[in-house]
Amino acid sequence: MKVLVDVSAGRSIADLLRSLGNDTSFVRDSDILSWAVTEGRVVVTMDKDFGELIFRSGQPLAGVLLLRLEAARTPEKLRIVTDIFSAHESDLPGHFSVYQNGRLRIR
Repeated sequence: MKVLVDVSAGRSIADLLRSLGNDTSFVRDSDILSWAVTEGRVVVTMDKDFGELIFRSGQPLAGVLLLRLEAARTPEKLRIVTDIFSAHESDLPGHFSVYQNGRLRIR
């Protein structure tokens, strides 16, 4: 899968997804959503503003995985992302997904 990992999610998640065989870029680009659509990449982020950006702007969506893991330490984040990609990788493209409190919602 092609993935853009937003700086808010952290380089360790980008490194993990790359090690799992995903075509992964780690970015700090303010125009990340356009880049994701152009290249067909799912955005992985911890920035809650992405939901508002997408739904208010009406921009096309290649896929977003919003991780609500503010209090989690890196090992826990890596385990959760591994579990999500193992079980739901084919479900993420084209959807806005939110992981919070042990639950993944895919819209």
